Amino acid sequence: MIKMLRNSLFALLAALPLFALAAPTAHEVVQRTTDTLLADLKANKEAYRDNPDAFYAALNNILGPVVDVDGISRGVMTVRYSRQATPEQMARFQESFKRSLMQFYGNALLEYNNQDIRVLPASGRQSPQRTAVNMEIEDGKGTVYPLSYTMVSQGDTWMLRNVIINGINVGKLFRDQFAQSMQNHGNDLNKVIDSWADTVAKARQGQGES
Repeated sequence: MIKMLRNSLFALLAALPLFALAAPTAHEVVQRTTDTLLADLKANKEAYRDNPDAFYAALNNILGPVVDVDGISRGVMTVRYSRQATPEQMARFQESFKRSLMQFYGNALLEYNNQDIRVLPASGRQSPQRTAVNMEIEDGKGTVYPLSYTMVSQGDTWMLRNVIINGINVGKLFRDQFAQSMQNHGNDLNKVIDSWADTVAKARQGQGES
């Protein structure tokens, strides 16, 4: 009996590194990222209100590693235009897009006063490749706004593919804006990329006025 218990203990100890190295779930990735974001906001909220650029930079540092910028930007461009883009154009758009996403998301967080952000428990059967992680943002007046991350599995981790904030599908919003900008600029991809920050700013103002 002692020998059997000893062998079982050895087997358990040998398996512990495997458990420690187990890939995190989509909810775990979101929860960990959210905890880091909230801790940063708690420490720097007032400074961020006076310096939005610093806030966007912090968001990029925290969210950047878990955002599938390539997948999102290609989705915004759609296959029709991404196939036409050179590697240099794609890289420029991805950099501009990433900043615009952080600005859009950051403005939403500042608008809701960063009172409370909760990651809701997973519900129903989860796809091994794509899943939604639902959250809630509660402002200082007790109003609750829904937030949803669309997460996709990439290798041994989960990456953010889309954000839906209070019913606003950011991916679709950007996709529509990109198509409209291509039309406005005579399908000149360089002009669309160069003016992307202004395009998103106008879209953000339009959402604020609606």
